[in-house]
Amino acid sequence: MTCLIPYEPLNALKPIAENVWIVDGPEIAMGYVVGTLPFTTRMTVIRLADGALLLHSPTPLSEDLVEALAALGEVRILVAPNRLHFWWIGEWKARFPNAIAYAAPGVREAAKDRFSGFDAELCDEAPAAWAGEVELFPLVGSYMTELELFHVPSKTLVLTDMIENFERDRVTCRHMPPLLKIGGVLDPNGSTPRDVRLTFLGHKKKLRQTVKEMLERKPERVLIAHGRCYLANAEAELRRAFRWLL
Repeated sequence: MTCLIPYEPLNALKPIAENVWIVDGPEIAMGYVVGTLPFTTRMTVIRLADGALLLHSPTPLSEDLVEALAALGEVRILVAPNRLHFWWIGEWKARFPNAIAYAAPGVREAAKDRFSGFDAELCDEAPAAWAGEVELFPLVGSYMTELELFHVPSKTLVLTDMIENFERDRVTCRHMPPLLKIGGVLDPNGSTPRDVRLTFLGHKKKLRQTVKEMLERKPERVLIAHGRCYLANAEAELRRAFRWLL
C-alpha cells in the first residue's frame, strides 16, 4: 500500500524554465532503524548551450522518456548528487555509454554493489564544460556531501535532500504526517530533515557560508527531489528552510 500520491504523470518531461525540466519518478522505500518510509523521486534535466543534456539524480529509464529527451538534445552528463541518489544511474550509463557519470564524494563507495562505472568525482568546482551555465555548490557533512547545482541563465537552484517538503494532502497514511512534522519536512514548512542536520554539526560554519553563497545568486525557483518544489518566492523559501542554520 502506497502512502504518497504520486506527482503524475510519471516518467514524463515537465518544463520548469527555459532549458530546465523535471521528471517525477516512482515511490521508493527508505530504510531507517525503526522501519521504512516512502519517498517520491524526481530528476532534473538541464540543457546546456551546446545541446548537452545533464541528468541530475536520474529516475528510472523508460523508452518514452529516452525518446522525449532525444527531441531536446543528447544525454551527455549524469550526476549522482549524494550517496543516497545513485540508484538508476547505471541503466542510463548503459544506454548512453558516452555520457560522463559524475559522483559526489562518497557515492562510489555507497554504490559499489550496484554500479561501479562512474567516470569522475565532483568536488569543489563544476567542470569547465559547464562554465557560465551551471555552478556547483558542495554541502559537506560527516555522513555525506551533497552537490547543489545552480543553472545561471534561468536562476534555478537544484537541491536533493537538503530540503524536503512533503505536502499533507498527498500523504494518505495517518501515521506519516506527525513523523514528517517532527522531522521538519512537512509543507509549508519543509526544511533540512532533522536527522540530516545532525550530520552537519561539525561543519556548520562552512555549510552556512555555502548556503549564503546560494542565496546571493537570488534563485527564482528551487527544485528538490522529495515533495513540492518552490517555483515562487524561491529566495525567501530558501532562507526560511535554512533558518536553523542562518
